[in-house]
Amino acid sequence: MKYIWLYIVAVIASLGGLLSGYDTGVISGALLFINDSWNLSDTLQGILVSSVLIGAVIGAAINGFLADIFGRKKIIMATAVIFVLGSILCAFAPNVYILILSRLFVGFAVGIVNFVVPLYLSEISPKNLRGTLVSLYQWAITSGILFSYFINALFAHAVYNWRWMLFAGVLPGMVLLIGMCFMSDTPRWLVIKNRDKEAENVFKKIEPEADTQAEILNIKNSLLAASDSKKGFVFKKWMIAPFVAGIGIMFAQICTGINTIIYYAPTIFKTAGFDSNISAIYATTGIGVVNFLMTVVAIYFTDRIGRKPLLYIGLTGVMFSLFALSASFGFAHIIGDSLKWFAVASLVTYIICFAMSLGPIGWILVSEIFPLRIRGIAMSICTVSNFAFNFFVVASFPVLLHRLGGAVTFFLFGIVSLLCIIFVYFFIPETKGISLEKIESNWRKGISPRNF
Repeated sequence: MKYIWLYIVAVIASLGGLLSGYDTGVISGALLFINDSWNLSDTLQGILVSSVLIGAVIGAAINGFLADIFGRKKIIMATAVIFVLGSILCAFAPNVYILILSRLFVGFAVGIVNFVVPLYLSEISPKNLRGTLVSLYQWAITSGILFSYFINALFAHAVYNWRWMLFAGVLPGMVLLIGMCFMSDTPRWLVIKNRDKEAENVFKKIEPEADTQAEILNIKNSLLAASDSKKGFVFKKWMIAPFVAGIGIMFAQICTGINTIIYYAPTIFKTAGFDSNISAIYATTGIGVVNFLMTVVAIYFTDRIGRKPLLYIGLTGVMFSLFALSASFGFAHIIGDSLKWFAVASLVTYIICFAMSLGPIGWILVSEIFPLRIRGIAMSICTVSNFAFNFFVVASFPVLLHRLGGAVTFFLFGIVSLLCIIFVYFFIPETKGISLEKIESNWRKGISPRNF
């Protein structure tokens, strides 16, 4: 119970992940009914789905330095306001072009929240709980995705169904805004701003047994080590390695195909043989349940067995499930009506493996590996890369599926997964049980990521 306040703070901040997950998942079901209303082309469907990612790239790109200037807490509160307004705009869009612009606006908040909440959670967490608490963010994302699937199923038979689906994001946005009003900013950001007394008070609340003076001294030493007495902060050669690791793990998280599954699961199921929108949505809801439940595995094990073992296990499972999904489409003429169940089994296996590895651990790693002085803007850059990869994959997926077919498309994702396993071995450090300041020190000393 000594960490009770820490867990309260983590749960409230993680609601930002719920909002991100909701706006990621809700379009999968809404798209079926939007297409019925406006009969969209494949290209326009891709633009509508990926428009949120364009907004996310913009949001992540321009808010990294703002998080360093104004603090993590205020930026999270601002995103809650944007989520609320964006959900209202989407629900009342009179045509597809206004809807796309509204989704761009929501995406702006998605981009911000995807770096600032893991950053916030990482900087308030003791080293022995950091993986667990940052994993809560990914669990919140899966909760939001699952919530969106239930909302899709709830309103599937309603008049103006897709409008209600998009409007429902108002509620969690309001909860996040109100909850963050009562939270503190992170002690590390407070030290950067020379607000040591406030930082000490926060440390006492979130980690009662910590030596607050020693913690603050370690933070100050890490700041001094990244600075030049005459020039202030200077970007140095050793800082390249964490950027390679951070951007690389974002590539692995996205380019193994997760959001093609999240965004297009109903479309995939219909292609595989489910004969109605409703049955495809219900099948997709099952995927959301699995995603939600299996993220608990990462929450439990990431601070016990480490980040890299989970990545190896998860990526291997992702790779084989993608090859299986490819084969199920490739041999559809032999499988016949059973294709849809092979597709379901492959997708479920994929989600199990992703949810216990790349999903949460990608965000854990990018919240840990950067020097404190540039952590906000560095995470912003990684988040921009995440959404840039995401946009490319999601926008191209309908075209690939239509022109190359499911067999070739999912085989290509499987090959990417194999390459990512190799990347993890050489370039990703194990950060379990290491303080943020020690991680920075290891990079500065030129220690190989394999030897952290």
